[in-house]
Amino acid sequence: MDLSLTALKTLPLVEVGDDLPTLLKTALNSAAITLVDGDIVVIAQKIVSKSEGRYALLDEVKPSTEAYHWAKKVDKDPRLVQLILEESKEVVRHRPGVMIVEHRCGYVHANAGIDRSNITDFDGRERVLLLPLDANLSAQKLADYFSQQRLRIGIIISDSAGRAWRNGITGFAIGSAAVPALRSAIGASDLFGRPLEVTEMADADELASAASLLMGQGDESVPAVVIRGWKWQLSEQNASALVRDKKADLFR
Repeated sequence: MDLSLTALKTLPLVEVGDDLPTLLKTALNSAAITLVDGDIVVIAQKIVSKSEGRYALLDEVKPSTEAYHWAKKVDKDPRLVQLILEESKEVVRHRPGVMIVEHRCGYVHANAGIDRSNITDFDGRERVLLLPLDANLSAQKLADYFSQQRLRIGIIISDSAGRAWRNGITGFAIGSAAVPALRSAIGASDLFGRPLEVTEMADADELASAASLLMGQGDESVPAVVIRGWKWQLSEQNASALVRDKKADLFR
């Protein structure tokens, strides 16, 4: 199997209300990239959130008593803590500088994925960017757009996060559509004929991580990557399949 990843550098800076499908189509044309059946487009969460207007102005946030309580523990702006709490189901872990929470969409994430990097102020007012309301739905809309053009295109919306066992951050899928997110190998055989009993592959996460190498984390300005060569079948599964049930999570 040959796998290719192509950075889409021709997307403009995304603003609130921009139509992402149209922007992607224009950027693909500018880059002379013609999508074919089976391609996968990995899109940075940030441009999805921007197009959906998921900004919050800090001077409009009114911290609660609970937010002030947590702000002292984690040494953060109480307004930011308030947003983290509003975007979360529960605080899982904390230390000065970070709150690890269960996001309202289910995944465990630092600071609820709220971001200040590469975000401009609004009329001199500081703002932050929240994750999409429903990244799976956002991905599905994009997959439907390409489906209307009779193209089977997988969509993955990616973000970056740390991991419990490892240093550093890596890309992972917070939303997906069309392409399977989790692939089971249970019942298959290893090289010596022994059946695999628990093996599942987080394909959407691995594809998001591969794309993250091209996207970068700073000023690379690569918000989308086209992956070609990965073999997959159309699926109704989305990135929710990657969220481990709380009862099976040894870190909680």
